[in-house]
Amino acid sequence: MSIAHLLHDFGALSQGKPVAITDVSLEEERLEAFEKGYQAGWDDCVKSQVEDGRRITADLAQNLQDIGFTYEEVHGEIMGAMQRLLQQITQTVLPPLSHAMLVPQVTEILHDLLETNGRQPVQLTAGPADLAILRRLTAEMPDLACTLTEDQTLASGQVLLRLGESERALDMPDVLLRIENAVSGFFQQNQRIVA
Repeated sequence: MSIAHLLHDFGALSQGKPVAITDVSLEEERLEAFEKGYQAGWDDCVKSQVEDGRRITADLAQNLQDIGFTYEEVHGEIMGAMQRLLQQITQTVLPPLSHAMLVPQVTEILHDLLETNGRQPVQLTAGPADLAILRRLTAEMPDLACTLTEDQTLASGQVLLRLGESERALDMPDVLLRIENAVSGFFQQNQRIVA
């Protein structure tokens, strides 16, 4: 038995019309194929360049966004650390410093009052916490007629100075409160600007 019926017969196709190829038509075919290949290569290049441009633009946008977040995070961390530091300074360093500055401040105010009003009796009024230090100050100025009075309503760091008709007040707790308020106000303002 033959297997010819299972195979395809290609003999019928050989009866077509012969194609005549001349050198001119062959050159035209080559030129056309070259033009198609060149155009396809050019299109691929343009497409690749457009895609590269989009990718670079997207990468740049992402990097700028990352930099923005990084800056905001660093700025927030620095401002938070500064706020904690300044709050510690105002709460732990400035109160003892203001107490140590009480005598120099009172001395400066006394000198100003004496220059303006001449030598007259001085009256110092302070709370119980500051009396001892002011007694030492008046002991260091024996030629100055000075009266020291205690006022239970005055807090530590609050002193009233009277020289004749002139009166001046020293309020170190108020100075500390203003410093604390200025620090808090600065950071609240900064948070509003950042937000």
